[in-house]
Parts: sequence; structure tokens; C-alpha cells
Amino acid sequence: MNFDLSEEQLVIRDLALQIFTEQATVERVKEVEKSGGFDRDLWQQLANSGIQALCVPEEFGGSGFGAVELALALVGQGRNVAPVPLWLSGVTALALTDFGSPTQQATYLPGIASGETVASIALAEQGVNDVMRPTVVGSTSGGRVHIEGFKPAVPFAQHASLGLVPIDLDGSAQIALVDLRSTTGVALTPVATTNHEPQAHLELDIDIPVEAILGHGVGIDGREALRSLYEHSLVGLAALQVGVAEGSLALTATHLSGRTQFGKPLSAFQATTQRAADGYITAEAMRVTALNAAWRLSEGFDARRDVAVAAYWASEGAQQVVTAAQHLHGGIGADVEYPVHRYFLWGIQLASVLGSASAHLSRLGNLIART
Repeated sequence: MNFDLSEEQLVIRDLALQIFTEQATVERVKEVEKSGGFDRDLWQQLANSGIQALCVPEEFGGSGFGAVELALALVGQGRNVAPVPLWLSGVTALALTDFGSPTQQATYLPGIASGETVASIALAEQGVNDVMRPTVVGSTSGGRVHIEGFKPAVPFAQHASLGLVPIDLDGSAQIALVDLRSTTGVALTPVATTNHEPQAHLELDIDIPVEAILGHGVGIDGREALRSLYEHSLVGLAALQVGVAEGSLALTATHLSGRTQFGKPLSAFQATTQRAADGYITAEAMRVTALNAAWRLSEGFDARRDVAVAAYWASEGAQQVVTAAQHLHGGIGADVEYPVHRYFLWGIQLASVLGSASAHLSRLGNLIART
């Protein structure tokens, strides 16, 4: 088996990393955090470079790539903790490509490719957070769907025009395509987050046409579409975590090499190098599992086990890496203005969104027990 990246994948990885490194500087990220948390200039540059269009089919202005290429771009974003909703855009494009009706694809995919359409995905549930059992309820009547319910902490909702909202429609799981800019029946309440990412609670009491249900008229399995959306989201978040872990380790290596104690650089002490090495090994485990899960999804294989493994490493491993990086910075690591602290905040926030490591291990155990 060949684990090497193709030439196209290498170009995508390097291009995304270059853009994020050049544009998402520490100073710029700080300014964006103070002004809404969404770097729209960087967003447009990503669109101009084709990064936005990676997962959009060619007939709609994209490149037609899949989960692996999206993951490679997200690693670059994570390395620079760039405040843009790239994983949301990419996963939405994949969902529309795989399950959307021709009309839905023609309506939304060109805007995603150009960066004009900002998408959000409302996966979190209040109470017992089970994505596959939506608490937002929909009922069909006369070609319309009435949707009512609450979704907590929807990422970038206040900046998005399109929201993918899992619902229980007449007893079956479906995904509704909701206009988040609607002034009737859509209420957004901004909330503060650990890593300063813009999120909002979403309250819905809205009527939409039945054609706004993902895949309406093309005979898709709504539960399978929701499962795919969830698994692609977990893998996208896992890839972001890989970048966050790498970025924090890079800062730590620079600090340990340049900081001296007792006349020697900190990197000369065994205790510091061993802990940094543990972080590197953990980050590599995160990378392998995330890319493996992305590859299996892109190839159409059953990736449930692989996604659970990737999510476990991304949740548990990233917290270990960013915590170690902060500790190895000593007193500087406690400074909330110092860059390593931002990686710590992202690592903790993304782990929260991914879900607990124990939950993913439980899911993996159930999958193994059933086969």
C-alpha cells in the first residue's frame, strides 16, 4: 500500500499552508478576533486560490476533490489558527455533491466555490448530544415543512447564509437547508467561545419548502446523509487538530532551542526533550488516523471505525499536546497574549466540539462488538 501523497495533493497542501502562513499572522489573528472573528479578506484569498472550491465538482466551478484534499488544507489552517470556516464550507460541499438534488447543487455549489456562500453546520444537540437523534422537529404539510427547535453553539452562524440543520422530519432523520439570514422564524444569539470563534445559538420556528430538504426528490436515505455529514465533520475537525498540534509543537521547539537555563538551551535537558518528543509522536498518530479516515471516506468504504479512531486521537491527543506545549513554555505559556496560548485555546475548543475521547471509544467498541 502506498501512503505517499500524489503530486496534486502535495500542491494543495503546500499552497494552503503558504496562504495561511503568510496571511494569518499573530497580529492579524488578534485583530480579527476583536472584530467578529471572521477574516473575510483571507476567506476571499482562499477562494481566489481555489482552496474554497476543492470539494466542489468541476461543473460548478470547483476541482472535484474529496475528504483527503480538504484535510490537507485544514492542517495548514490549524497550524496558523486562522479564523475562517473552511471545514464547514468543505463538508457542506461534499454533502451537497453526494446527496443534494440537481437544483440544490446548482443553487449552492457555485457560491461555495467562489466564497460568496458562507455555510454553517448545526450538529450540536442540547441535552444528550447525539447527532443521529436530532431534537429539532419538522412536519410536512402541503408541500411545506414547518421546523421548530433549538440548536446550541452553531459555528459561524451569524456570518453564514446557508445552514445545514439535522431535523427529525415526521419520524425520520433528515437535513434541512435553512436560510440563516431569514428575518422570519430564525433567531441567532451570539455566544462566547473558548477560542474566540464566532458561534451562535439557533432558534427555529420557520416554514420552508419541502425542496429545501437535502436530496428531496432523488430518493436518498436521510439518516445515511446525516451520518456522512457527521463523519466528514469529525474528520475535518480532526485534521484541524493535527495542524493545531503541529503549530504548538513548532513554537515549543523554537522556544526550547532559544531559551537558556544554567548556561544551556532548554532543549539540552532530557526532561524537556522527552515531553516534546511525546507530543511529536502523538501528533503523528493524529495525522495518520485523520488522513486514513479521510481516505476511506473519499473511497466510499465503511469508515465508521476509522472515524471513531481519528476522533479519539484528535480529542485526547491534541489536549495532551497543547497542554505540554504550554507547560514547556514555563511562565510565558501562561501569558494569554503569547501565541502558544492561542493554540491551547483552539485545542481545547476543538476537543469539545469533537466530543469526549471516552464517547468515541464507546462508539468504536459498539462497532467492533456488532461485527
